[in-house]
Amino acid sequence: MTPASAATSASARTWQVTAEPFTNPDATLLRRAYYAEVAGRYWRRSVTEAEIDQGLLDFPDDELTAPTGRFVVGRLDGRPLSCGGIRLLDPVTAELTRVYVDPRARGTGGGAALLRALEEAGRALGAERVRLDTRSDLVEARALYARHGYGEIPAYSAGPYAEHWFEKRLV
Repeated sequence: MTPASAATSASARTWQVTAEPFTNPDATLLRRAYYAEVAGRYWRRSVTEAEIDQGLLDFPDDELTAPTGRFVVGRLDGRPLSCGGIRLLDPVTAELTRVYVDPRARGTGGGAALLRALEEAGRALGAERVRLDTRSDLVEARALYARHGYGEIPAYSAGPYAEHWFEKRLV
């Protein structure tokens, strides 16, 4: 995968998004931050390190590796501040997961750069469309997806945290 970049309009800050193992140190820290935020917002309280550990065990990222998936890390001016994964659900349908931009970097183009890289990875996997599910309280994520061409669709999955479903054609 080639790096995806997006420069912010306010400065010369640049995002670089590249495929990396989800187990490397930067990816692990970002996955932990992702889980802490989504779990904390859901439970409406701070999440303990033990709860993060358990969450990562309960929802492993093993499918985010070749040949059926990818994990990417986004860096703003070299600092790892975003991540996301994509995995094949079937030969033509991929699913986004673990999409996260550090709150300190939101509004700088990181979400757009992350989506471009993940969509590129989906195409490389042979996907013709990409789907995702999210929760009602993750309003920033829902707005990001809508801004980038994802339309709400009927439920394609079930789960306690799936409240909205989106899809975008890749071809």
